[in-house]
Parts: sequence; structure tokens; C-alpha cells
Amino acid sequence: MKSQRHFTSTTHHRGVRKQQGIALVVSLLILLVTTMIALSLFRGSNLLEKIAGNTREKQRSLQSAQDALIYGEWWLSQGGSNIAVQPCTAATTTTLQVCSTPLTTANYTGLPLYSYALPGITVSATSGLAAGGDINYVQNPVIYIAFLGTSPVGNPLYQVSAIGYGGSGGNNGSKSMVQSVYSITLTNPGDLGKS
Repeated sequence: MKSQRHFTSTTHHRGVRKQQGIALVVSLLILLVTTMIALSLFRGSNLLEKIAGNTREKQRSLQSAQDALIYGEWWLSQGGSNIAVQPCTAATTTTLQVCSTPLTTANYTGLPLYSYALPGITVSATSGLAAGGDINYVQNPVIYIAFLGTSPVGNPLYQVSAIGYGGSGGNNGSKSMVQSVYSITLTNPGDLGKS
């Protein structure tokens, strides 16, 4: 009888060994699946951070373009009938002017753009925080105003275009362009174009 007991205990040990090998394989598979899930979550969160940063830069450039557009419209309203329309040369200008050529996507790089320093923004080629706590902008927004003609009632129509830039430059930099058609109501439409 002693030999039977010994034989039974040996059989019992063989079964335990087989179960330990299967548990090791199963635990390694679970570890592998968990690692793959963790890596995909890490990559997903990194992608979401990039999307949020791009959205912030696009909003920043859009807001600076919108502010410059409002300034261009205000400048037109201050000049009234005293704004002279002139042919513009292909150079960045230091004074705002009204050009005779409308801005299109085909010619906007060859026409003079007025660089408008928006109050409260800092322009710097480096990224990071500016002294005032705001993020540096790559460059000031630019404005281009073109005379389009007159409305049916004789008021002048202008195309006001503004381009704003975000906080990062290069090929990945954010740039937004906004345009409006602006009309000035004249008391005497015959005064158009006099300086």
C-alpha cells in the first residue's frame, strides 16, 4: 500500500506542474495585451495634446487677423471721402493705403501688405512666454485695402483683407486670412477719391 500512495502523490505533482506552465503563458499574454493597451492610450493622449495645441494656434492667428480687419475698417471710416485710391507697388508698406488692385489668393504675396502692430501682443522669433505673460507671435498681422468700385447708390466699396499669425513659425505655423467688403456712406458721392 505504501507504493500506491507514493504513485498517487507523484501523479498529483505532475498535474500541478502542467498548471503552472499554463498560468505562466496566460499571464504573459495578459501582460502583453495590457502593455499594448497602455501604449495605444499613451499615443492617443499625445495626439489629443497636439490637436489642442493646433486649435489654440489657429484661434490665436484668427483672432489677430480679426483684430487687424477691424482696425482697417475703422481706418477707412476715419478717412471718409479723403482716401485716395492709388496703384500699389510690391513692397511691405509702413503706412496704410488704398490700392486699386483687389487681393486674391493668386496675388497676395506680390502686393504691399501693411504690418499692423496690435496692442498687447509680442512678436518674437522664439517661442514661449513673452514678458507680458502672453505667448509670442511669429509676426504682426498685415492689412491690405483695395477699392472695389461704388455701390448702386454711389457709396465706395472697399475690400479689407487681414492676415494673422500664430505663435509658431515655419511650415507648421498657423496663418489665418479674413476679408470683408466695407462701404462708407458719403453725404456727397461726387467727393469720391479726392485727397
